[in-house]
Amino acid sequence: QVQLVESGGGLVQAGGSLRLSCAASGRTFSSYAMGWFRQAPGKEREFVAAISWSGGSTYYANSVKGRFTISRDNAKNTVYLQMNSLKPEDTAVYYCAANPNGLPYREQMSYDYWGQGTQVTVSS
Repeated sequence: QVQLVESGGGLVQAGGSLRLSCAASGRTFSSYAMGWFRQAPGKEREFVAAISWSGGSTYYANSVKGRFTISRDNAKNTVYLQMNSLKPEDTAVYYCAANPNGLPYREQMSYDYWGQGTQVTVSS
């Protein structure tokens, strides 16, 4: 069982930056791939970024490529999402998720554990 707790969300102006963190419990974190997803009001939850268990592979949605960076610190059981050049359309609840097979898939069904989410609001 893995518990995930996101933090770092908030209100920021367009063009600004935020760094989200996701702290995981459990001794198996380093074997899990991790993903970030988001859900905007009235929309379905969508893939944002994913990172393999080692951190050696990362994947991004086209909408955030070049602006967001996913990283992880296995010694701290934490995964991060650095978000730069934020746009109003990035406004959403952001969720982190853990995939026990270690591979950074884009599909939500690959992830067994989910955090409660953190709100990111970007004002224009």
